[in-house]
Amino acid sequence: MSAITVTHLSKSFGRVRAVDDLSFDVERGTVTAFLGPNGAGKTTTLRMILGLVTPTWGSALVDGRPYRELADPLATVGAVLEAAAFHPGLTARVHLETLRTAAGLAPERVAHVLEQVDLTEAADRRVGGFSLGMRQRLALAGALLGDPGTLILDEPANGLDPAGVHWLRGFLRAYALQGRTVLVSTHVLAEIQQIADHAIIISEGQAVFTGPLTPGSDLEEIYLEAIR
Repeated sequence: MSAITVTHLSKSFGRVRAVDDLSFDVERGTVTAFLGPNGAGKTTTLRMILGLVTPTWGSALVDGRPYRELADPLATVGAVLEAAAFHPGLTARVHLETLRTAAGLAPERVAHVLEQVDLTEAADRRVGGFSLGMRQRLALAGALLGDPGTLILDEPANGLDPAGVHWLRGFLRAYALQGRTVLVSTHVLAEIQQIADHAIIISEGQAVFTGPLTPGSDLEEIYLEAIR
């Protein structure tokens, strides 16, 4: 069973068809790049996978079930879809403790995810003083609290400096090598090509390319050809 299965997924907002009969699979143990121009329907698709938007028709399944039917959603999928909102007066640790308590997760998860995203030394600093890159790491830490088998990330490298991008690349590759699944929406083709096993490219809500990437693949060329 694939980690994510999207079948004939469609979403209309009034007369606008944001996603149009979209089908694809995301396999376990892979990093899959989810690509397309602005307005192609990527974010709407991710939100339907996560049960935040109801499809007009079609289905989006995680581990074979709609998100809303998952027995333990936080342990199944973690997500960072957009710039997360943080109370500027809270420390990173208190922010994560609040999320952990609300979800009923084990206390040790906070220290673990802080270490995973390399924020341990900044854990007791107020989030209001964090850079954009540090906020991105904190958002990722929140997504990791449930120790999910699948990560869904929308532009996770936003605000990261070159060292942060290098760290993120290694983190996501290592996550997939543990047999877990990563679906990443991004515009930074050169970066995602270094770690992605597969690519899904959509344009005007429809899939225009789905397939594996090999060391010899030129993702930029594939992308530009697909969206013509």
